[in-house]
Amino acid sequence: MSATLLHLHTQPEVPLEAETLSPASIAGLSELGIEHLQVMHGNVKAKVGDFFKVTGKGTPDIHIEGDLAKVKMIGACMSEGRVIIEGNVGMHVGIGMSGGEILVKGDATDWVGPEMSGGRITVLGDAGHMVGSAFRGQSTGITGGEIFIHGSAKNEIGNSMRRGLIAIGGDAGDFTAVSMRAGTIIVMGKMGVRTGAGMVRGTVVCFEESKILPSFEYSCRYQPLFLRLYLIRLQEHGFEEKINDKHINGKYERYSGDAVELNRGEILLFSGQ
Repeated sequence: MSATLLHLHTQPEVPLEAETLSPASIAGLSELGIEHLQVMHGNVKAKVGDFFKVTGKGTPDIHIEGDLAKVKMIGACMSEGRVIIEGNVGMHVGIGMSGGEILVKGDATDWVGPEMSGGRITVLGDAGHMVGSAFRGQSTGITGGEIFIHGSAKNEIGNSMRRGLIAIGGDAGDFTAVSMRAGTIIVMGKMGVRTGAGMVRGTVVCFEESKILPSFEYSCRYQPLFLRLYLIRLQEHGFEEKINDKHINGKYERYSGDAVELNRGEILLFSGQ
């Protein structure tokens, strides 16, 4: 089955909310039907065809071309299928996603994968703030799925996340895993300050030396066997240049915290063979 191709022909002047650009929304529609799907250009109703040229009827495989940095909510609530974005993408990509795959061949702005419960989002470039995080005022972030950022990401990665895996191939900003409930975050570069502040449970792994909050206590130096499975999986998904045998077979310093909460979270810092 051939893919549905959308090419951005008119750059939006203000952020474009395009949650209809999702496999479930376009399934079975003709080119004309897809072009008539509604989007919001700021506070004005518009159509997909006002901004995109559509080729092919609706299929579970969508390819979108162009600089989509001002296009929000692509892949909203998708449960199956695949979305490939040939460029940058705007806020809230993969919001409410429960299955399927999104591949961004560029950079992503803020809020990658909010309210995600399954599926996989891969960003080959950098990402903004709040990757896999809860919205302001909510107590729970993502509850499952995988988010792979091959570049760096900014502040509050995994804020209040409860399950799932987030991997950052570059550096992380401040407050990584703030208020984390459970899940795993792996940072292959450097971390910013206040990692794990308010952390309840979960695991943060970092390959580089990082400053640990005083509310985290050193536990031991050991070789976590569960981590081998994660790292081998990440090697298979494009991180082979960032992960080598020393990370897979090496030892990590374990810090438990946050003591202001249940003290059941952990930060693992790579310490060599």
